[in-house]
Amino acid sequence: MLDFNNTEIAFASKSKSELKNAYLLFNVMKHPGIVKLGKWACQVALKIRFPLAWIVKPTLYKQFVGGETLQDCTKHINLLKLSNVKSTLDYSAESKQTPEGIRATLEETLRSIDFARENHDIAYAVFKPSTITTDELLCKVSEKNEKLTLTEIKEFREFGERFMLLCERAYNNNVRILVDAEDYCLQNAIDELTDEAMRRFNKDRAIVFATLQMYRHDRMPYLHRIYDDAVEKGYYPGIKFVRGAYMEEERKRANIIGYPDPICKDKQATDDNFDAGVRFVVEHIDRMELFMGTHNETSNYKLAFLIDEQKLERNTPRIFFSQLLGMSDNISFNLAHEGYNVTKYVPYAKVRDVLPYLLRRAEENTSVAGQTGRELRMLNAEMERRKKS
Repeated sequence: MLDFNNTEIAFASKSKSELKNAYLLFNVMKHPGIVKLGKWACQVALKIRFPLAWIVKPTLYKQFVGGETLQDCTKHINLLKLSNVKSTLDYSAESKQTPEGIRATLEETLRSIDFARENHDIAYAVFKPSTITTDELLCKVSEKNEKLTLTEIKEFREFGERFMLLCERAYNNNVRILVDAEDYCLQNAIDELTDEAMRRFNKDRAIVFATLQMYRHDRMPYLHRIYDDAVEKGYYPGIKFVRGAYMEEERKRANIIGYPDPICKDKQATDDNFDAGVRFVVEHIDRMELFMGTHNETSNYKLAFLIDEQKLERNTPRIFFSQLLGMSDNISFNLAHEGYNVTKYVPYAKVRDVLPYLLRRAEENTSVAGQTGRELRMLNAEMERRKKS
């Protein structure tokens, strides 16, 4: 029976010292003031190029990152495999949006796709579109408020070529690839390219996956449009659901620019939107594939029960649950133990390059209601269970 409170299964792969270190880390992250101070100190250190690895690597990095290189991640891939959990390697370096940075990110993402082809314990590849172009260009194309210059037309064409190169490499390697979502003001251009890539490469199965941030109230109509287009044109959409990552920025920008707030009115509306999207894909699973990325226990229970309700095989390759490395192990490993498909997002990059990602993880654990408390409660329960046994 599926039970996210089973800590013996959740932490079977962790030693006593690893449990203790994780507990200490989350205990620090429950204090918003400490997290804000740490973020400020890290940003200052980055500007003056002060070495940070000595303090970051044994703490945040160790908990949330797989390593500096693809090869470094092998240890985590193999460890997750023992619990029937697959990996999704995510190059999480946030390089400057310069020609050199864009080229380096493109080349590393191509390597990650090739690496996934050779390792069947890697479920998906992934890329963030803004890492292979500039925010300014994506925003201008998406909002369509200004005419593009000839230079910008050329730059956007080159971005489209890079985008399709990644999707084509995934198609040729038979590796599913997730196109991460971005801010509302950047997303329209990404949606259009993702739609085109799905039509081109998803003829026999889902290779390219669109990411829908369900805190946006327009995502259900978009999902229906994708489905209708797929039926008409004969392809299989891949859909990744997340709740969303940029709410404060979205509302602030909408207020400043003067367009309608794109975010659902409250958390309940977001949860309802998320659940409706997941149910729609499961009910049309003959034509679609699903990747659900969430740490919300209720949503994970609902999808697990929905799979059983629809009389689908728990390990149907069309449906995957996902959580981030270092978080919600009680969800990931208990789902896998009950036979559902699970993948962990495994970020990798050098410490200095991945630091913005790590700071967001720390802030997320501080701000998401109950997240840090749940992690601490689970870790403490397992340490107490081991003492008694």
